[in-house]
Amino acid sequence: MSSDFGKNLRISVFGESHGRAIGVYIDGLPAGERIDAEELQRFMDRRAPGKNRLSTSRKETDAPTFLSGIVDGVIGGTPVCAVIQNSDQHSSDYSELADKPRPGHADLTAFLKWHGSADMRGGGHFSGRLTAPICVAGGIAKQILARRGIFVGAHLASVGTVCDEAFPMLPSPELFESIAKKAFPVISDEAGERMQAEIRSAAESCDSVGGVIECSAIGLPPGLGSPMFSGAENRLAGALFGIPAVKGVEFGSGFEGAKSRGSVNNDPFTVENGRIATATNNSGGILGGITTGMPLVLRVAVKPTPSIAVPQNTVSLSKMEPAELRIKGRHDPCIAHRAVPVVEAVTAAVILDMILEG
Repeated sequence: MSSDFGKNLRISVFGESHGRAIGVYIDGLPAGERIDAEELQRFMDRRAPGKNRLSTSRKETDAPTFLSGIVDGVIGGTPVCAVIQNSDQHSSDYSELADKPRPGHADLTAFLKWHGSADMRGGGHFSGRLTAPICVAGGIAKQILARRGIFVGAHLASVGTVCDEAFPMLPSPELFESIAKKAFPVISDEAGERMQAEIRSAAESCDSVGGVIECSAIGLPPGLGSPMFSGAENRLAGALFGIPAVKGVEFGSGFEGAKSRGSVNNDPFTVENGRIATATNNSGGILGGITTGMPLVLRVAVKPTPSIAVPQNTVSLSKMEPAELRIKGRHDPCIAHRAVPVVEAVTAAVILDMILEG
């Protein structure tokens, strides 16, 4: 089994939710780049659990320890390995799930593939806990890209049926930074209040709710990516689908664009400050798998958390008969808002991977 992505920048994630530690192995980072540890930790903290009633009460510091590749804050050119200790596991909450797989979760497919050998406590290697090491790699990538004038930001576009404002066609680094500093990552705080009410309502019903994350990257040079199967969209989508609970990815106008006509969805070309640009950006900054130089725009659909306290129908693996499941323990009523920095991390890592092709 391989949990890695990238061509020039190879990122491999390891560990399980309730194991001793989780971590990431990064090969291909450019030597000589200085890493701001405090900035990286601030980025990690945006994803961390246990901050409020909108997420699981599991408390983890999510502070990475670098075992190799970085000396005195500078990347040395050799592979970087970082680990994050797990310290607040309640494995007994998951004892019943070894026999009764959660509907909507990988408990069943893991059993079918590995015949019960995998450590699935807390979701095992499929858990959202594994997005913490992804944020280590992506947080480093964001710092390197920023020095090259490329900035990546995201916001929670919707929770259930409640929607935030969309990014403007030309977002700014300041907008990205203002969202990142908020306790709830939205553009409109009024929309954010209604989203939080939706999450609380789901939690009070012992249920969960999903959401959509919109991500953008600005300052991208034109010409990144290749036609067909190595296109920028392909590489981004392939990595974004590695984030647990992601069930959909679209670029630019996406599925809404499919409802319109070409005369509406096409982006007229124009010249601005001596360079070719587009008057609109329905393409999301990519044509034919190659970046246009306009902002990258993508959206990611995050399904509702499968671990809910509402009684669910499942099966007993030992008895091979129908069974009822009542899930206990600490779970997120919505994971989409905590996934915002994860989408930024993956997007930044893929962009840096493409930049390193030279």
